[in-house]
Amino acid sequence: MPEFPCASAFVLLIASFAAAVNAQTEMNFPTDNEINLVLTQTDRAVQQYKPLIDQEAQLGKGGADASAKDREVLFSLEMAVSAFRRKPSAFNGPLGFAFFEWLDDASRNALLCANFASTQVAVQVIDGNSQNATSMLRLAQSCTDASTLLYTVSENAGSLYERYSKAEEQLAVKGVEAAERCTDALKKHSTPPKQ
Repeated sequence: MPEFPCASAFVLLIASFAAAVNAQTEMNFPTDNEINLVLTQTDRAVQQYKPLIDQEAQLGKGGADASAKDREVLFSLEMAVSAFRRKPSAFNGPLGFAFFEWLDDASRNALLCANFASTQVAVQVIDGNSQNATSMLRLAQSCTDASTLLYTVSENAGSLYERYSKAEEQLAVKGVEAAERCTDALKKHSTPPKQ
């Protein structure tokens, strides 16, 4: 008779794990299609921003220093896009948060590029070089546009990551509930030790 409680507990344990797996499919994890859309948006934003970094690098030491940091962030984004294209579900984990942070950094860097170029406009106007001032003004506007696009993409990625976090939390809660049910069932159906 002692095997019966173990067998029923085993069946209950299997049923609980099946329920947990079923619960995972009910969770609202970001889909591969949604992740791929954010990757496409990221790639477009990066391609828009890349040539602006080259222009920023030509704005003296301050521009060269800033552009070096900008390139590092864009390199990280490109590597992440490449990795996520091979396995989009990898977004649903710690690397997804890093990806979101890199997008946020790129947006902020593009805005700093716009600010730096705007400062150079004033310098060029004071120096009487209207052609360079116009060029700096175009760079400032282009960097602002790139920043806006990167910010929008980072908001999309952040929203997906937030959904992942909430779904992961729901899954953990359901897992704990299933484990508690298993423990209760094992306690209920276990035979007391012989003395």
